Amino acid sequence: MLRTLIGVAAVAGTLIVVVFQLTLPTIKANKAEALRRAVFDVLPGARKVVTFKLEEDGSLAPLTGDDERAVKYYAGYTEDHQLIGVAIEAQGQGYQDVIKVLYGYAPAEQHIIGMKVLESKETPGLGDKIGKDRVFLANFDKLEARLTEGDATLQHAFEVVKHGAKKNPWQIDGITGATISSKAVGKLLNASAPRHLPPVQKNMSRLKEGK
Repeated sequence: MLRTLIGVAAVAGTLIVVVFQLTLPTIKANKAEALRRAVFDVLPGARKVVTFKLEEDGSLAPLTGDDERAVKYYAGYTEDHQLIGVAIEAQGQGYQDVIKVLYGYAPAEQHIIGMKVLESKETPGLGDKIGKDRVFLANFDKLEARLTEGDATLQHAFEVVKHGAKKNPWQIDGITGATISSKAVGKLLNASAPRHLPPVQKNMSRLKEGK
């Protein structure tokens, strides 16, 4: 009986590994397509995208091939190749698990112009509203993300306030009943923006060229 159980377990384990390996390319392709669609969602008006990677010296260079370890910036352009903005991935701990988002940044205006939740396991009907609630998502249509002189960091950290209490352009109007999830979005943006927005500003000429 013991040998039988060991044999069944070995076969089951092998099947799981085989199925995972067979489905991995499809899973990766689906995630890549979902990310591609999200880039256009957070960069309204973009018609084409060029992916850049962050080099060790702080410069941005077009990404060639598939480098999963690269820090990526997705630059969106109009049909006549005018830079609209740059989409950036960010993640942070939510109420249930890690929240992954993509946000669009317009460097000329220094505003976040869109936010899309890529992955979330927040509570259905409450925390998951961060990706569905239109009023909450409207915060990111024009959220101030102005940098200090020298592009060192944010002039004002993003601040999540109670619903209806927003007074400043860098504040985020939270969701009633989903305070923790709302604040998690603000926190992950505060962690991401000071790291990723300065390289965008410092490489504007390269981004405008798109190459």
